Amino acid sequence: MQKHSLILAAALFALLSGCSDTPTSTATKKEPEKVEPVTGQTALYRMYQSARTWASDAKVLKLSSLHMTEAPDGPPASGAAAAWMATFVSESKSESRGYTYSVVEGQGNLHKGAFAGPSESWAGPRGVNSPFLIAAVKVDTDAAYKTALEKAADYEKKNPGKPITYILEKTTKHPDPAWRVLWGESVQSSNFSVLVDASTGAYLETVH
Repeated sequence: MQKHSLILAAALFALLSGCSDTPTSTATKKEPEKVEPVTGQTALYRMYQSARTWASDAKVLKLSSLHMTEAPDGPPASGAAAAWMATFVSESKSESRGYTYSVVEGQGNLHKGAFAGPSESWAGPRGVNSPFLIAAVKVDTDAAYKTALEKAADYEKKNPGKPITYILEKTTKHPDPAWRVLWGESVQSSNFSVLVDASTGAYLETVH
């Protein structure tokens, strides 16, 4: 009888010990945020929304893609970059203001999202560049790259892997603003670029 009681007590103890064990909680690892580069038209509109709060008559003077180490650009056919920089002007204020748009925080005062820089005095168009309404930008960078590549196929085969840079501006040479699709990181370092009309998508010229 005593032996039976000891066995019963041992079984009860084991049962209670099992019930008291709390299940081990597994910490769920947070997935890193997926960073998606954006096209030129997308970045321009996001900066323009901010620029409109500064000046209701804001016009675009220039837009450029930026290369950053913190996030890669999209594949060339996507027309997307991790960061962009634009200059807007206001005739009513006689001022210009620089803006950036980045998908991540980066060096060189690059902040995630649209970020406004200080305003500066602006006395009107100088040289060959002139401001234009954002509504004139009807063609995005992915389409501009596709058109440019038709004229750059031979160059790209001989110079594979070069970064693609986009510049949007309106000059006295063409009636509409134009995308300059540039093989290289800057105008100074590049020896080949193609201009595409940002309103119609038509090929304009090749610059060596």
